[in-house]
Amino acid sequence: MSTAASDLKFSGLSKCLIREGLLSEEDAQSALDESLKSKTPLVTYLVNELKIDGAKIASLASIEFGVPFFDLDAIDNNSLPISLVSEKLINQHHALPLFQRGNRLFIAISDPTNFQALDEIKFHTRLNTETILVEEEKLSKAIVSALEAADTSMSDLLDDSLDNIDFANEGDETPQQEDTSDVDEAPIVRFVNKILLDSIKKGVSDIHLEPFEKNFRIRFRGDGILYEAASPPANISNRIISRIKVMSRMDIAERRVPQDGRIKMQISKNRAIDFRVNTCPTLFGEKVVLRILDPTSAQIGIEKLGFEKEQQKLFLSAIHRPYGMVLVTGPTGSGKTVSLYTGLNILNTTERNISTAEDPVEITVEGINQVNVNPKAGLTFAEALKAFLRQDPDIIMVGEIRDLETASIAVKAAQTGHLVLSTLHTNDAPQTINRLMQMGIEPFNIVSAVNLIMAQRLARRLCEHCKKPADYPENVYLEAGFSKEELPDLQFFTNVGCDLCNNGYKGRVGIYQVMPISEDMKALILRGGNAMEMAELAASEGINDLRASGLLKIRQGITTLEEIDRVTKE
Repeated sequence: MSTAASDLKFSGLSKCLIREGLLSEEDAQSALDESLKSKTPLVTYLVNELKIDGAKIASLASIEFGVPFFDLDAIDNNSLPISLVSEKLINQHHALPLFQRGNRLFIAISDPTNFQALDEIKFHTRLNTETILVEEEKLSKAIVSALEAADTSMSDLLDDSLDNIDFANEGDETPQQEDTSDVDEAPIVRFVNKILLDSIKKGVSDIHLEPFEKNFRIRFRGDGILYEAASPPANISNRIISRIKVMSRMDIAERRVPQDGRIKMQISKNRAIDFRVNTCPTLFGEKVVLRILDPTSAQIGIEKLGFEKEQQKLFLSAIHRPYGMVLVTGPTGSGKTVSLYTGLNILNTTERNISTAEDPVEITVEGINQVNVNPKAGLTFAEALKAFLRQDPDIIMVGEIRDLETASIAVKAAQTGHLVLSTLHTNDAPQTINRLMQMGIEPFNIVSAVNLIMAQRLARRLCEHCKKPADYPENVYLEAGFSKEELPDLQFFTNVGCDLCNNGYKGRVGIYQVMPISEDMKALILRGGNAMEMAELAASEGINDLRASGLLKIRQGITTLEEIDRVTKE
């Protein structure tokens, strides 16, 4: 295509990058389409997915559009006028206010052609906006850092306000109460508040409080692994547990049966964290487990989940189809809910009616109709599904398909013009087909309803600050699944451990098997093929199983061989 023709087809930043040879026309069109589909800023997509150097983009754009270039490393995030622009606008437009001069607000942005961002910020702030060009990678980090700095400082809470934290309980019933003077003592209140705040600060998913005969143990689950966080005196265990039961609106006089409750902690004006609380009577007292439900966990963006490029394309294609079923499988704690809600956030527009049935609802999202199933009251997954189908739905999410009735209704909904998202507990994608058959779903209904099955696990990420090259014998890598030919070109890493991580790991990444139901797969299902035959067909179609996807993460230096063995070996 000639330069003139290219100029007609592309404009703005894309045209500049094509002209300078950083981007082909084919990649430019694909990037534009995918960034629109995934609601990702174009420059973010170019840097994260096509691995184009953000500094080069910024340098070229600065010259091309006559916009001043600024190095974000030179600014203190605590001094930014973050309060002038809402968090929603900052995240939506990937733009950060840098400083104000009179009635002019200078905005850091990585795409100088994003005029919509400047116009919306100008409208909401009533200030004239000026563009400052910055590198995409530094902008992403600065936005996260600035928003955290703007929120209430966790360290301040821990030091000064442990007995003045706002808890809003949502229970409808007032529990039977004993004398609670012991559990309302300041030291007990402060200790429990500190444990809750520590758990949020460290980003853990669960808190375990476990009484034993001679000691009392408190453990956190961080990045999927339990570790001891505190060991208070055993003689105050009952008072600590009773304090949590009071906060959860449980019956503190009842210690013989399990109870469920909920705590809502308002840690700042703009951020609240829910804790789902469960007690279970053990030999030496009640064990309490708190699951931390952070609404921001489903807003991390699809590009951060860990999909390979082709896997992400398959998933986005499946959820953008007008009808059919998308199933996500894996054990408890493998990130299925976050994956589904990441997809729902992409689909969540005013034009779509989205309803979910969950047990319980863990992530609340504005604009989505969410239902807590309650089998004791007769509100099962199946009953919720029947109700949804009478309410003009476009998209339905079922927390889990557990029985034939729920599966049958979900399949019929997928066949009659609705997009259905759900989860099952199976080991991989091919076994999910067999599980549906075992439930009683006919093969012809499966092939007409299911669009895509995705199995997943969560592996811990290596800490970038302390990881070091690994040096194992060659046979270890060969037995793991690597080929002899590729070993000389690969760099493997192992965990070390530092002040910034937990035993050499920090955060987690998804390992996926994304299997669309192809025409050949449909034919195999109709012939009654077993899970092994389906797995062989999927592999022949280029679909990576969980193990192969895990090995890719090792090749990319994201995680270790030990970690992939932990999450993918049967």
